[in-house]
Amino acid sequence: MTKGTGIIAGVSVSHSHASVEQIEAACTDSQRAAVERLHEQRGISEAFVLQTCNRAEAYVVADDEATARAVLDDHVGDVDGDAVRDLGHEASLRHLLRVACGLESLVLGEDQIIGQVRQAYEDARGAGAVGPTLDDAILKALHVGERARTETTINEGVVSLGSAAVRLAEAERDLANATALVVGAGEMATLAAQSLAEAVDRVVIANRTLPHAEHVVNEIDADATAVGLAALPAAAETADLVITATGSDDHVVGRDVLADAGETLVIDIAQPRDVAPGADDVDGVTVRDLDAIEAVTDRTREQRREAAEAVEAMIDEEFDHLISQYKRKRADQVIAAMYEGAERMKARELRTAVAKLEAETDGEVTDEQREILESMADALVGQLLSAPTQSLRDAAENDDWSTINTALQLFDPGLDDTMDIPSIPDGPDGIPEEMREQMPAAVLEQLSAEED
Repeated sequence: MTKGTGIIAGVSVSHSHASVEQIEAACTDSQRAAVERLHEQRGISEAFVLQTCNRAEAYVVADDEATARAVLDDHVGDVDGDAVRDLGHEASLRHLLRVACGLESLVLGEDQIIGQVRQAYEDARGAGAVGPTLDDAILKALHVGERARTETTINEGVVSLGSAAVRLAEAERDLANATALVVGAGEMATLAAQSLAEAVDRVVIANRTLPHAEHVVNEIDADATAVGLAALPAAAETADLVITATGSDDHVVGRDVLADAGETLVIDIAQPRDVAPGADDVDGVTVRDLDAIEAVTDRTREQRREAAEAVEAMIDEEFDHLISQYKRKRADQVIAAMYEGAERMKARELRTAVAKLEAETDGEVTDEQREILESMADALVGQLLSAPTQSLRDAAENDDWSTINTALQLFDPGLDDTMDIPSIPDGPDGIPEEMREQMPAAVLEQLSAEED
């Protein structure tokens, strides 16, 4: 069966069109485990999953969109349809670029997302689920994400959910002499603690693993203390502000923890949520979650609008390059298949011709005569395939996939039923080196002129 560059299909459940509960429902226990499950599905050649505090996304590569969509529908089967955004091939590519640049983040231009995309990429690679199609897409997304942050001011100001949570707290409470409790010791909790260090009088870090909490204490310039989760009720009782950001699958802060907290603002930025439902029914306790941070991020979004426009233009440019790269690779794969089949037929017919000549002349064909025959065969192959080569290049540039598919049917099965199109072209110009070595000089000159 012919193998070509597959199409990408994606699905996104994010803060832009889904609630916190719906995002939680779309997330799985492990990015890597989710990738492995998707990659095991029939017809799926590649897979990638990205799960963060405010998004759950999955991408797969298949030979046709129907196969990919069926697998993705099953992946988010328990999520309300209105919360799910389906992405086709080009929409998936553009969306990945926007995500890595922070344009799809709750906090516009946030820095954390590019690290999260990189980690998700490593998870997918570790699962053996990244092939040439997703590799090109994700590496391009990481590249443009880095460009956005070095060439524009998209990441100035509030740049994380942690700092946005502190900004929200400052809008609702006077933090000048306050004690803040941060529950968690991961990246988001550390960012929140670092932002709090400049705003409050004292910071308490609570975590299941005490050494990790102590590490965060050492990372911030403030009067800070590390405690275990067993000390949460006592810590909450003395805190004016609580920010929760653990990676726990279960609720960490319930009514029992906040029972004696008194006047306390609790901001939950964890995914899944750390604060149990009903905790805000405790007298004096006010709970805010990711939805409440929208007001803070809206102000940041306004400040970064001009930078975002520059990033959008950058994405347009990089997106066009990526699409051209895919088109060129698809055309070159078909061209490589076409020449491989022609070369095999040429070799077979040359052997037949030489055998007939030797039989009729009762002697051996000399090296000079063999060179003449081979030269003539090369010229015929070059002249016959030169026009189809140009037509395939033109078809790819014009999105004429019917011509590409017709070529696959005509040249691949017709010339060699067992031949597969190379899935990863390894020559510098897309066509494998062994194919280029077999092509006539005239055709190589034509291809080089087109590439220039």
